[in-house]
Amino acid sequence: MHNLGCHQLGSLRVVRQHDSIRVGIGGWTFEPWRGSFYPSGLPQRRELEFASRRLTSIEVNGTYYGAQKPESFIRWREETPDGFVFSLKGPRFTTNRRALAEAGASIERFLTGGVLELKEKLGPINWQMLPTKQFDAEDFEAFLKLLPPQVDGRRLRHVVEVRHPSFVRPDFVALLRAYGVAAVVADHATHPQLPDPTAPFVYVRLQCSSEREETGYPPAALALWTKRARAWASGKVPDDLPLIAPPERKPPRSREVFIYLISGFKPKAPVAAMALIERLSASD
Repeated sequence: MHNLGCHQLGSLRVVRQHDSIRVGIGGWTFEPWRGSFYPSGLPQRRELEFASRRLTSIEVNGTYYGAQKPESFIRWREETPDGFVFSLKGPRFTTNRRALAEAGASIERFLTGGVLELKEKLGPINWQMLPTKQFDAEDFEAFLKLLPPQVDGRRLRHVVEVRHPSFVRPDFVALLRAYGVAAVVADHATHPQLPDPTAPFVYVRLQCSSEREETGYPPAALALWTKRARAWASGKVPDDLPLIAPPERKPPRSREVFIYLISGFKPKAPVAAMALIERLSASD
């Protein structure tokens, strides 16, 4: 059903993705990956080139902490293969505020600050909230209204990462559906689980990789996330994740799915992502 092929590009083994499921990690600069994920002696300037040919997406965390130059986005686009996608964290100055309704200027600065230079490689934008941010329907809807569906003709996809239990409620799910915005699906021990699809895509952040496991996640867990990803990609919902709200009236025939192996035991993130890609490459 989901077919991945591998092609050679110089000395790098390139993973090509031909379906709607992309799997990756958070960033590509991490010293413990050198000599394990990255071959010994690989120049740091080639790490993105290498990672993007083993994975099919990367979530960029640096955009959360500060602005990037347009030239950086251009370089990232040019160093990665066709079909590769970057998801970006929205800046913390946008979401770490009392009134989200006042974030308009910050959102505009970010979206006009060079991110569109990624062109077709621009994936979802993750607007991460503080764990202390509680659900306020009026203020949160005001924030959603500030997220444009497109800028300069480039389609944008937005996802919110809420981490307070007050968001686990049907009216929050309904609000996201009204604006076509996704909520992060997380396997974090304390963050809320929000499995209801609310957008044309699903965004998953897996944060429980273990040092004890050879592939970060045990085989049974990788098999489970493979099954869930395929269900979402085919427009269905996983049968083992209880929904918060009533199901969609007219679910789509297919969805894009983005899965990132984040935190947990971070040194194992790349091997876990590659193990998941390998499972997704296998026929049903």
